[in-house]
Amino acid sequence: MVETFFASCPRGLEQLLVDDLSAAGARDLKQISGGVHFRAEWTVCYRANLHSRIATRILWRVAHAPYRTEDDIYRLALETSWPRSFVSEQTIRVDVTAVKSALKSIDFVTLRIKDAICDRFRRDTGKRPSVDTRQPDVRVHGFLGSEDCTLYLDTSGAPLYQRGCRQKTVDAPLKENLAAGILRLSGWHPGVTLLDPMCGSGTFLIEAAQIALGIAPGAGRSFAFQRLRQFDAAAWKRLLDAAQAEEKSADHAGIFGSDLSPVAVRAALANLDRAGLLPAVTLSTGDLLEISAPASHGILVSNPPYGERVSDHDELAEFYPLLGSALKRRFAGWNCYLLSADTRLPKLMRLTPSRKTPLFNGALECRLYEFRMVAGSNRGTAATPPV
Repeated sequence: MVETFFASCPRGLEQLLVDDLSAAGARDLKQISGGVHFRAEWTVCYRANLHSRIATRILWRVAHAPYRTEDDIYRLALETSWPRSFVSEQTIRVDVTAVKSALKSIDFVTLRIKDAICDRFRRDTGKRPSVDTRQPDVRVHGFLGSEDCTLYLDTSGAPLYQRGCRQKTVDAPLKENLAAGILRLSGWHPGVTLLDPMCGSGTFLIEAAQIALGIAPGAGRSFAFQRLRQFDAAAWKRLLDAAQAEEKSADHAGIFGSDLSPVAVRAALANLDRAGLLPAVTLSTGDLLEISAPASHGILVSNPPYGERVSDHDELAEFYPLLGSALKRRFAGWNCYLLSADTRLPKLMRLTPSRKTPLFNGALECRLYEFRMVAGSNRGTAATPPV
């Protein structure tokens, strides 16, 4: 049976999400800011949760209708057959977002949806589910437009960027799906040397190592669809077995990481080790301004410090020119990709980006700057083809 779904993602990565969903078998894809609507059978939903590196959540649409008041939304939720999808013994959480809605209190709308779900269960079964805002069995999402309300059941559970790999973090860690999107935008693929010289807790390194070893991002975690009554355990086992059969044994994959902070390097090492990825990556402690490139050409990706993450703008104004000089001096022949919310970065680095891609790191608007370091030149330029 074909159902309707919505997959969310970091803003700026919607086209990459379309690619993921198409590869999973989705149809009738409609891209909007922050996500993609699509239609698919349940096995496609399972496959997208398992394999998409870009999606944040995949939501199953269970109800949709126009509204004017909170009572309209209550009636829509009451008319939805929640007991078909889960049982009263399971816990629930309701979240509501709104765009251009005239209703004044999102909290009150959330309460009305929760009340309607409980009332429908009482009517059908004589029991009602309990609320658990921290670790619910079932998540209900409501979306209010200016005139229509849509209700969804979450098929993902914990956000899909939580791969189950990273336990130790440092300040301002990058979400895994944003890191995966940046890797894809850079054109990196297994076989090309990759370096993150400010690796923090190792997000870029873990994503790249999983890609190089053919590991599905969701292979080591559970999903909310497994707790729904529609769950087909046999179909899920076939998909998971097929994904695990594609995995390669851990071996060095030309992926390098370093950081000035020994604490960060230890965190990255622990995360890679926990994920079984340590043999694929070379880690070291070192200053980006002093380290040498690990190969004659490759791709450098990094999320350097910027104004929202550090308080001293004068310190950054001193760092960026040194960063630009280090890239010109030590990384000729490399394509370098830096994510930053600081629009001063290219000018202060004294480099001209060959491409600027708008991306959002959470609510923070950033740019992914591409600098192609031409051998024999002292400036970044777009004159050479990508690696």
